[in-house]
This record gives sequence, C-alpha cells and structure tokens, in this order.
Amino acid sequence: MNTHEDLPISSATVPADAFGLEPLLDISELAAYLGVPVSTLYDWRTRGKGPAAYRFGKHLKFAASDVRDWVAEQRESA
Repeated sequence: MNTHEDLPISSATVPADAFGLEPLLDISELAAYLGVPVSTLYDWRTRGKGPAAYRFGKHLKFAASDVRDWVAEQRESA
C-alpha cells in the first residue's frame, strides 16, 4: 500500500517503471493515501470532483501525476 512518501509530490517528472509507464494507484491505495473512505472517492467521481481515472474493465486506476495535480488544485488560498 502506498503512503504519502510513496506518491511523488514534486513538480519533477514521475519516474517510469520498466515499461516506461508512470505508476498507477488503485482506488484502495488512493483512498489510503488521501485518508478518505473508498466510498468517498466513488462519490467524488459521480459528482465530477475527484482526480481523473483510467478504467480497465471494472477496475479504476489513477496516474500518480494526475493525483498530484488534483491534490495541488485542492489547496485553499490563504
């Protein structure tokens, strides 16, 4: 399971795996990273508020770079 330290948060390019692809998180990994229930992520998706996802059959996957960008957009202004 990923932790906050596992998800790249810098503006640098996300490291690629052996296939040249960036890491993908499943919905339970993303929920654990954000500290929210999986049901909250599904709710956000139905309301168009969550990070972009890829669908592979019945599985949702989230690109680390998309999650990083979405998290940055959630920052409240001072």
